[in-house]
Amino acid sequence: MRLRTQVLLLQLAVIAVSLGVGFGVVVYGSDDRVRDEYAQRALAIAQTMADDPDVVASVAAHQGTDLDRAELVNSSLRRQATAVARSTGALFVVIANADGIRLAHPDIDEIGVHLSTDPSRALSGQIDITTDRGTLGDSVRAKVPILQPGLTHPIGLVSVGVSTQKLTRDTRRDILATGLIALVALAVGAVGSVLLARRWRRLTLGLEPDDLAELVREQRAVLHSLDDGVLAVDSANVLRVANDRARRLLEVSAPVGTSVDALGLTPRVRGVVETPTPEPVAATVGDRIVLVSSHRVTADGRDLGMVLSVVDRTDVEELSREVDAVRAMSVALRAQRHETANRMHVLAGLLRHDNVDEARAFLDDLTGPHARTVDGIENVDEPHLRAFLEAKASHARERGVTLRLGPQTWVAGALADAVTVTAVVGNLVDNAIDAAAGRADAEVEVELLTDPGAVDDGATHATLLVTVSDSGPGIAFENPAEIFTEGVTTKTDPAVPGGRGMGLSIVGQLARRIGGEVTIAERGGTGCGGAVFVARLPGVIEEGGWS
Repeated sequence: MRLRTQVLLLQLAVIAVSLGVGFGVVVYGSDDRVRDEYAQRALAIAQTMADDPDVVASVAAHQGTDLDRAELVNSSLRRQATAVARSTGALFVVIANADGIRLAHPDIDEIGVHLSTDPSRALSGQIDITTDRGTLGDSVRAKVPILQPGLTHPIGLVSVGVSTQKLTRDTRRDILATGLIALVALAVGAVGSVLLARRWRRLTLGLEPDDLAELVREQRAVLHSLDDGVLAVDSANVLRVANDRARRLLEVSAPVGTSVDALGLTPRVRGVVETPTPEPVAATVGDRIVLVSSHRVTADGRDLGMVLSVVDRTDVEELSREVDAVRAMSVALRAQRHETANRMHVLAGLLRHDNVDEARAFLDDLTGPHARTVDGIENVDEPHLRAFLEAKASHARERGVTLRLGPQTWVAGALADAVTVTAVVGNLVDNAIDAAAGRADAEVEVELLTDPGAVDDGATHATLLVTVSDSGPGIAFENPAEIFTEGVTTKTDPAVPGGRGMGLSIVGQLARRIGGEVTIAERGGTGCGGAVFVARLPGVIEEGGWS
């Protein structure tokens, strides 16, 4: 049996039992309630009659046992008692004197004779309410003493009775009404239970609780096994779902039910959460680079919130930086090979025509100071960095920019982290070339210095200080530090989702990851020349000639 059927039957059973118990309580107390109600009514009638001055005077005038019966039958007292009984619906209104002789009775044959029930309590001054059988049948009756002013003992009594048959009829009517109400309530409860069961089925898409539990377990297993992060917020910007991958990539530790404002998301990720962004956007979170995109979710025209997809791009970026470094070195080697081949062709031609002096002079030029591709490159002893700078110099020449090394440049030893160094230096140099290109006397100066006073890791690694300046227009931002904000870049690559790199934001991130920093020494501007950037990269130079 389906659970919704079981719940429906259980609800009906609860309703039926509740109504049955209530009905039983009402029926059980109905007879006593109606009986008490009629007794109070009889008492009120009797007290009213007993307090009537005409009744008191008439009873006072008919004391004793030797009374004229004919006079009593035709007396105003009898007519008054009969009228009251008729108007109130009482079975009888009987008036008796102090000797218990009836002065008024519905049956004229009973007038002038003793009461059929015990009058002693009423004649002793007490109110007496009983259920007795009299000459007119069973009744609920109230006996009230008649008191004459100035006397301490009653001069008679008034007895008012209501037939128990009427009481039974009223009780039966109350029970039937209560039963009808209970049946209507049962019907309404049954209809409500059926409607509730149907709504439950509609809300659960016809699934049983076991099916729902299994579905939740399956979805949870799938959600947490994804390589991509998934984070969902409802229409009120409250976190509803976050798999382990999303929590790790976005550094979110808050529980489900937390407002987006309290999740600690970076401004760039927060913007993607608040605004649907189908195209992936690159963002930096801690020491990782992620691609985030968001989609609004609706169902039946109702806004359910936003789903955020998070993809880790850190490894891709690292591979990209490695490829860039290899590409730069490859470009440098190709350029050197091309230049060497051209020079060999020139030298071979001179020798072939016996121009020995010209060949000797040509060799002197090749080995002289003019043979250097970058001014000051002889001060860079590290082969990877040397080839990288020569490649950047070739690239700068293609853009019409002269790249030179500063006079304080000195790098000895090997690179301990070639990828990070080439990524930071390459980004700063590329930005400088872009800024200077197209201007008169375009030039870029790079100064690299091994700092032996900043030795790390047990005196085996040193810090590399990098200064890059250009002849460009400087930094246009009112607050120069804004240029390090993620997303602030003028270069994009449509072939890569989210843009090619993160500009200076990723440079700063790379430096911070190894304990360094990238700062702006001079913002430049009109009359001030170009910008000057300084990078401090600790522990990237291994011991080798700098000490």
